[in-house]
Order: sequence, then C-alpha cells, then structure tokens
Amino acid sequence: MDRPEIDWDDTDAFTAGTVGPLGRRVFFLQARRGNEVVTLKLEKQQVAGLAEFLNGLLDDLPEAPEVPDGPGDAPGLFEPEEPAWVIGNLGVAYQQSSDRLVLTVQELLRDEDAVPAEARFPLRRVQVLAFIVQARELVAAGRPPCPWCGAPLEAVNEGWCPCAN
Repeated sequence: MDRPEIDWDDTDAFTAGTVGPLGRRVFFLQARRGNEVVTLKLEKQQVAGLAEFLNGLLDDLPEAPEVPDGPGDAPGLFEPEEPAWVIGNLGVAYQQSSDRLVLTVQELLRDEDAVPAEARFPLRRVQVLAFIVQARELVAAGRPPCPWCGAPLEAVNEGWCPCAN
C-alpha cells in the first residue's frame, strides 16, 4: 500500500507530546498547517536525540535575519486518535533561502520491499527553540533513573532495579 508523501512549504505549529501514564507513555510528534494535522509516533530516545541535535544545529547556523526574543511556548498536543505512522528515520537540513530547518521523517517498516511514507516539515527557528524546551521537559518528566545502571525505575517495584542484586 502506497503512503502519501507530505511535503509542506511551511509549518504553522510543531510540537511533541505524550499520552499515557509514566512508564507507559507513548510519544508523538505533531505538525499542523492550516487545518491539516499530522501525528506521528516515535520513541522517547528519538525525541531526546532530535532535541539535542537541533540545539547543536542552531548553534552552527549563520546569524538569523531576525533573532527571536525567546523560544516562546510550543503548542499543545491535539489528542491523537491514531498516528499516521511510526517514525523510523529522522533527518534535518537547513534551507538558507527561507531560513528554515527542514525536518524529514520516514516511516518505520518491517517489509523491506515496501516504500515508506515520508514527510517534510520546514520549521522556523522560534518553533525549533520551543520544541527543544518542550522535548527536554517531556523527557525529564519520566521515571527516575536507577543510580547504578541508569535504567528507568518501575514504580510498581518500589524503585527496585535488578542491578541492585
């Protein structure tokens, strides 16, 4: 089954969010252009990695034509009914002519012969800054890490970790 390709010329809103209780949260990226909303599922590590990569990339970019005052607030997550797909690959490029960071995402597929869906979301610097703040807060809001191995502690085990044996 062929999936539609999403190739926007601009993005009105870009956000990350979660649904579910700690330890069972499902992470989403969401982009909006006009009335069109695209919700994609991904892993917590992908959210954290994307935020840190974008942060480093912003430091390497030429000075912005108009420097934003601050990151502002990222929009909230619209309750996703069902994600369009699960993200496999993430890529970022800089489009100098429009001063946009272009996030490219590709669907995770098990069938190597299938063609994955792709999406391209151009993001303004202020949107990227707001996403970085929001993503870091989402990741930090998770379960506390084990002091020995760093794995997330399960609340149902009263914070016990197998490495404590």
